[in-house]
Formats: sequence, structure tokens, C-alpha cells
Amino acid sequence: MKTTIRTEVIGVASGKGGVGKTTLAVNLAIALQMSGQRVMLFDADLGLANSQIAMGCTCPFNLSHFMSGQKTLEEIMVTTRHGVKLIPGASGVSELAALSRTQASRVVQSFSALEGEIDYLIVDMAAGISPSVLAFMEACQRRFIIVRDDPSSIADAYGMIKVLIQEYNLDEIYIVPNAVKSQSDGQNLFRRINQVCAQFLNYTTHYIGSIEDDKLILEGHRKYEPVLSYAPNSVSSRSFIRLAKSVTQIPNISEVSGGMQFFVERLVQQQN
Repeated sequence: MKTTIRTEVIGVASGKGGVGKTTLAVNLAIALQMSGQRVMLFDADLGLANSQIAMGCTCPFNLSHFMSGQKTLEEIMVTTRHGVKLIPGASGVSELAALSRTQASRVVQSFSALEGEIDYLIVDMAAGISPSVLAFMEACQRRFIIVRDDPSSIADAYGMIKVLIQEYNLDEIYIVPNAVKSQSDGQNLFRRINQVCAQFLNYTTHYIGSIEDDKLILEGHRKYEPVLSYAPNSVSSRSFIRLAKSVTQIPNISEVSGGMQFFVERLVQQQN
């Protein structure tokens, strides 16, 4: 008897803000949806959520309405014009920005009440290593760490990876270089970081692709439109499509590390 993962859950995180984490999460979700996958995006940046802005959609309700008991997750969920189902976070709500691990676990467990088949859940984390971020990262099957080629971003990415490995014993950690000049530059950045991880953490991270620098990302953002729909033939759009293809080609994992999982009741399907 073997096990297969029914819903892939990918956490998108960064050691510091401003590295393009939400842009990557949004466009990866759209690229996966465009390829025929059924995708849900959870904006888990609970203090300064902006996935709905990046996707150009209006959300009447958000996670603050769920946490207060006014609405269910199903009731705050919207379907964007790209077909991606979005669970919007809240912006400017200090209580959610300081969510405890227990409260984060409650959010994770609540996903079990959602109906409908989901192939991929993309979880857009807040920057840094707050208790809620680490709880959400534990609940994911794969962890994408977004990094730019600057010393502070690299140092913070390494710090986050160190915490995930040494304090939480998590695996399936992928480094995704962002805003690089070329795919080869992205691979070189990955090698530099991975070499340090191998030397000092005795852990080898994974590489799945890089996102190339593109001013059209910002142009689209100013028009409340993701680059995949604003400039579908741009360099960055091709990077996101390539990344999504690589994601769909990752072999299934039979065992997950971490604690409480998103969609725990549908996580493992027994096959004879």
C-alpha cells in the first residue's frame, strides 16, 4: 500500500520584506491555473495583506471577519478573474499581525471545512519568522524561500532556512532567486546560498527556477494587474510559466514534515 499527496501545499516566504514574495505567489498561482490546475491562494500576510491588490480584485470580507466569527472561510473566499480562489488576509489589523501559533493552527484546521477539489494551495506568508509564519510553514508540504541578490536578503533567507531546519526539522526547502538578470545568474545565487547551507547546516536545499528582473512587473502592479495578464509575453511571465511547469513536475512526497497540515483530512489518499 502506498500513499499519494492529493493537494500540494506550497508556502512562499522570505527572510525580509520587499523581495517580491507576493508577486511570485500571485503569478505562480495564476500560471498554475493557466496550465489547467485548480489553485487556491491564501494570503497569510495577516497584518499587511495585499494579494487582492496584486490580483486586481475586490474582497468584501477578509480573514479578520473569519477570526472574529462573523464569516466562515468559504464566505470570505473570492474567485478572481484568473480562476484562482483567493482567501484574503487583512491589512492594518494589528491583532492579526501578531497571531499566535495556536490561532494560526486554528486557521490551518479551518481549511478542512472548504469544499471543492484543490490541486495546489499557495500560501503567501508574511516576511520574517514570527510565530504565525512558522506555524503556517510547518503546515505546508513544500517551502519556497524567495531571495534577491543583495547581502541583507541573502543573510535573512539563510537565517530563515536555519530556523526551519534546526528548530523545526522541516525539509522540502526550495530557494527561488528573484529579480535576477538571467536564469544562470539565478542558479549561481542559489549555489552560493546552498553551499553555505550544506557547510554550516548540513542540509542541501532545492532549486526549481528563478524569476528574471522585469520592469513590466511594476507597471502591471500600478494598474492592479499581475504581469502574466498585463504582459503575458514578457521575460518575467515566461519565468513564472517555467516555474509553474517545474512545480507540476516535482515528484509527489509520501511523508510530510511539520505539524498540523492544511487539508489534513484529504492530504493522504490510500491506494491499494
